Amino acid sequence: MNSQYNMLSQEALAKIDREVAKYPADQKQSAVMAALVIAQDEKGWLSQEAIAAVAGYLGMAPIAAYEVASFYNMYDLHPVGKYKLTVCTNLPCALSGGVHAADYVKEKLGIDFDETTPDGKFTLKEGECMGACGDAPVMLVNNKRMCGFMFPEEIDKLLAECK
Repeated sequence: MNSQYNMLSQEALAKIDREVAKYPADQKQSAVMAALVIAQDEKGWLSQEAIAAVAGYLGMAPIAAYEVASFYNMYDLHPVGKYKLTVCTNLPCALSGGVHAADYVKEKLGIDFDETTPDGKFTLKEGECMGACGDAPVMLVNNKRMCGFMFPEEIDKLLAECK
């Protein structure tokens, strides 16, 4: 095992291998998005070293993997809280309460967008369309759990559940 990949566990590398297997043998780099998610899930965020480890494992230049990680907002290039809350403020959500939902979360947590609570529990992000406009306002928890109709009472429930 190359020491360059030691920052990723055997379990993470096995998961990446499953993703790589979905593509032709000479196209391993096609699994970069999934591999970055796997590394982020394991590490909590994507450091330059984690991105380089993914790139090396997939046989691609670290800058190519960084370009992917820096383009999509699901990747965190800095440490985030245990719960990353992404509030959609795109126009349909904004018109249906997304901005008010964001303001409510800011007030409840005492932080602004791109900030983390002092206890490290919550990070607040502003998001673009999540494709669930009919459920607006929409929030995404840790890039994986979509929550709709996030009015104050639902936000309170979510925050209590995460405490």
